[in-house]
Amino acid sequence: MNYKNLGKTISRFLSWVALIICSLIIRFLPERGIYALANILANIVFFVAPRQRKIAFNSLSIAFGSNKPPRELRAIAKDCFRLIAKSGVEDFYFLNNRQLLKKRVSIENRRILEQALSRNKGVIIVSGHFGNFPLMMFRLKVEGYPVGGIMRPMRDKRTGKMFTKMIDESGVKNISSQPRKACVDTTIRALKNNEIVCIQLDQNFGTAGVFVNFLGQKAATATGPVVFALRTKAALIPCFIVRDKDDAQRIIFEPEFHLVHESEYNDTIMTNIQKLTDIIESYIRRYPAHWGWIHRRWKTRPKGNTR
Repeated sequence: MNYKNLGKTISRFLSWVALIICSLIIRFLPERGIYALANILANIVFFVAPRQRKIAFNSLSIAFGSNKPPRELRAIAKDCFRLIAKSGVEDFYFLNNRQLLKKRVSIENRRILEQALSRNKGVIIVSGHFGNFPLMMFRLKVEGYPVGGIMRPMRDKRTGKMFTKMIDESGVKNISSQPRKACVDTTIRALKNNEIVCIQLDQNFGTAGVFVNFLGQKAATATGPVVFALRTKAALIPCFIVRDKDDAQRIIFEPEFHLVHESEYNDTIMTNIQKLTDIIESYIRRYPAHWGWIHRRWKTRPKGNTR
């Protein structure tokens, strides 16, 4: 018997059951109550999920270990768990209370998006697993924008099916990253229809990506945003959602990113992916608890390179 796989199966089943129960409870809670629930869940998960806690500590040590003491890193990790829990309960809550979204989530520099859409070439929003990024897409959809996101299939099919249903109900287009050809075709079609496609550029992309500098280490990074922009002439706009102390949130559009064209195609890809990664890194450094530290961002290493 493979006890490791058995443990994962049991863990994923219990997580799915907990998700079902929480989604039902959230339906009957006032807005203030969902944040109290999120704090309770975050404290529980932080202590009962040693693997995720260890990954968070390791990731924070890689990024900030030489500049921040262990106590501060632990505080950031706990805040990260808390913000992830808040994001989870918010997504269920606001999906059933969409009239509150405009009140609780503001949009800054909206004219940047409007100007890009006026060119009828589509818009690629470049962001990361930063803050409540699904809520960012929900909010744009409430404004009437045709918006979708490229999303990786979840490892647990039951949980993935639940989240897919939630995204479908929100009206946001779910563009699965697999199979690859279908993902590419759907994305290009959406951009040609002058739609918005959100791409998170901050996860480990294995050997299929390019290695760029990220928080002081080489990180395997996807090339999709730049490749799609080159093929379709779509606008590239970095965009992030930031949470304030009262749990109100702000969607911030950065100035449109203009591609740097090098003499070689691969150099063009590398240069622009690095510049976009630098923008994501700048937000993580300003709001470290907003980023998902429980992801093994530097798992894939360049040949001959160890961390």
